[in-house]
Amino acid sequence: MLFNSFDFGVFLIIVYLLYWAIGVNKRVFQNVLLLAASYFFYGLWDWRFLILIIVSSLIDFYAGKAITNSSKKGAKKLYLWISILWNLGVLFTFKYFNFFIQNFTDLFGLDVPETGYHFINVIIPVGLSFYTFQTMSYTIDVYRERSKATNNLLEFLCFVSFFPQLVAGPIERARSLLCQFEKKRIFNFQNTKEGLRQILWGLFKKIVVADNVAVVVNTYFDAPQDYGSLTMLYASTLFFFQIYCDFSGYSDVAIGTAKLFGFNLSKNFNIPYLAKTVSDYWQRWHITLTRWFTDYVYGPIVKNTNRSYTMKTVALFITMMLIGLWHGANWTFVLFGLIQAVFIAMERIQWKRNGKTFTLAKGLNKAPFIVNFIYTSAIIIGSGIFFRSRDLDHALLVYERIFSFSASPEFSLVIGYKVCIVLILMATEIVTRFKNYPLFEFEKHINRPIRWGIYYVFIFIIFRYAGPTEQFIYFQF
Repeated sequence: MLFNSFDFGVFLIIVYLLYWAIGVNKRVFQNVLLLAASYFFYGLWDWRFLILIIVSSLIDFYAGKAITNSSKKGAKKLYLWISILWNLGVLFTFKYFNFFIQNFTDLFGLDVPETGYHFINVIIPVGLSFYTFQTMSYTIDVYRERSKATNNLLEFLCFVSFFPQLVAGPIERARSLLCQFEKKRIFNFQNTKEGLRQILWGLFKKIVVADNVAVVVNTYFDAPQDYGSLTMLYASTLFFFQIYCDFSGYSDVAIGTAKLFGFNLSKNFNIPYLAKTVSDYWQRWHITLTRWFTDYVYGPIVKNTNRSYTMKTVALFITMMLIGLWHGANWTFVLFGLIQAVFIAMERIQWKRNGKTFTLAKGLNKAPFIVNFIYTSAIIIGSGIFFRSRDLDHALLVYERIFSFSASPEFSLVIGYKVCIVLILMATEIVTRFKNYPLFEFEKHINRPIRWGIYYVFIFIIFRYAGPTEQFIYFQF
């Protein structure tokens, strides 16, 4: 069930009406409804996925309780590692087993048929990388005593499976989301209005911008050998806006949907194309994932070493490589992450002049916007070719076409309203960059007739200029 489908709209209305009809004084029954709705929502993808998410939830729930109830540090660590190994084991089995086996057999020249027992033919559960990270962070935080273990299984199951953010985040921590299931939610009509406005903005980004841009991107990336330099560069640039509007559009719908039920989810995007450096970009893009890896990978490595520039750089490369690999079992994602690490490391190099310490990042922060935009965009769009490509050979072919400086007679045919909607999107977000999203607190600044006129225009545009329905890109991760 996709967020941009009629089925989800009907599902959301039914759950919303039942949820508030239960009454704010019956929080347990509200949680039961949310859990049932979440499992129904997730089970529609494949009912077998429910078994895995329930087992994972139970293991991490009881691991958290065991960590809290154990008096010995060794026992606490044992239960923590049971949780970590289970979650990483599930990820490895479903997402990375074939990748590592294939590379192992290629490395040693082994002739193993893909139909053999060495390969596992399974469907990757939707949202696996998201909810395993969410549950794993719970047990780690309980072990670190940053969060308290819950004794309420119902609330924990809701925390893991909350349908607005189950499939593609934001990746929430227990101290920010689980605690909301433990408290009474008061109906607030203002929250409902804000939620609907954010859903509307998210659907506009996904349906009108991302899905329309995807037509161009898919056409030219499917056969890059047939097109010239300018066309492939144009398609690579559009891919950045496609994936941004696709994923941030999902996040807006998720956050808006959660508001309808009285929940607050974490902000996941902050206009990444305004980033001044690559490091700044990763503070604006998929923010909850960056924070997760910073807290649970980069931070511990640095903390347990001498904290020198060399060790911080090693930690950076490990972290960014894993961020790349998190997106998928393909060397293209690994290279995507490593390219980011190279430039972030360069931005952190220090040198002294006249008694003052300088870094490239400091210089870029003081540079004109156009310099920052060109620098950051060139790196993100350039490395994004690896992200979009099927494999390394495909990526190299795209680069070859771009740097062949061959003519692009078809280029004029692909320039059209797709560029206009991207520019309108950018202009709107830049003008409203200090708000949570462009339609935030709309009623405070615009009177009702004009405001509702704008809403109807958005709805008309969504139906009139909807691109071919595309599944959200991050569902595959």
